[in-house]
Amino acid sequence: MSRINLNITTAEGEIFSGNVDSVTLPGEIGEMTILPSHAQLISTLSSGEMKLVINKEEEFLSIIGGFIQVNKDSVVILADAAERDSQIDLDRAEQALKRAEERVANSKTDMDLQRAVSSLRRAKIRLKIGKKRKNRSPN
Repeated sequence: MSRINLNITTAEGEIFSGNVDSVTLPGEIGEMTILPSHAQLISTLSSGEMKLVINKEEEFLSIIGGFIQVNKDSVVILADAAERDSQIDLDRAEQALKRAEERVANSKTDMDLQRAVSSLRRAKIRLKIGKKRKNRSPN
């Protein structure tokens, strides 16, 4: 089966580099799934859940904005922030969610509120992805 060479990079460095069967992620106008031999595409990304399928196994990442460039069998994602499910500490994610909720409730200016809402959105995404990993892990 044909595969896609995927590279995910943030300002902090490379998050993922390898071959995948497919990648599903949030675009600005909706969710998109990229398969091998996809038409060329350049698009902005929204914040949300990214799913990689690698040898029929799923891996989830949180993604916060960015850009995607798709060529026939390669995809480059430049994300504002991205985190693999294995990197998410659920306790820290829950603490970040509580802090973000407090910031939203106590915002005094529109700018403070915008930043707090952005932090809240990111915390919710991270928590959702982290819980997916926990639910998949055999214990």
